[in-house]
Amino acid sequence: MSYPNTLIFVDLTSDDPAACAAFYAEVFGWQNDPRPYGVYHRMVPGRNALNPDGTESLIGNFHIGIHDAGNARPHPVPEGVEPRQLNCEGRKARIWVLISADDSEERIMSTAVAKGATVLWRNHYWKEFNGYNHAFRDPWGNEIVLWGKAGADPVVPDHFTKE
Repeated sequence: MSYPNTLIFVDLTSDDPAACAAFYAEVFGWQNDPRPYGVYHRMVPGRNALNPDGTESLIGNFHIGIHDAGNARPHPVPEGVEPRQLNCEGRKARIWVLISADDSEERIMSTAVAKGATVLWRNHYWKEFNGYNHAFRDPWGNEIVLWGKAGADPVVPDHFTKE
């Protein structure tokens, strides 16, 4: 293989795609693109990645889809297939979101909680990747980990857990 396969989308599951899309539009400022409304929502999470000098690079953003647990589209069978319910127990995929330089973990987490999310953890430093992280579970069971860049010589607050 001369060129790797490319990740183009990640889907979140919801039993109310329109409400879930509205949640992420408010929590992260993502563009909500219903395709069609209530069935599948494409979320455009930001712009292109930034170069070290702050200009936009040629690396485009990824998209996140929100599909209906009752009938996940696309599928060859028009009425869909089982399972048709949310899976809120046990381990599942996690979505990592980089905190924008003009936003904050405090605003994101408080907005998410106000909209029905549950805090999984806050104030953790991961030395291996030099980042501060915080996490929540949305009202549909999807887990989101926030990533904040720690910088060249990070000063980790004493109240943070560390690994």
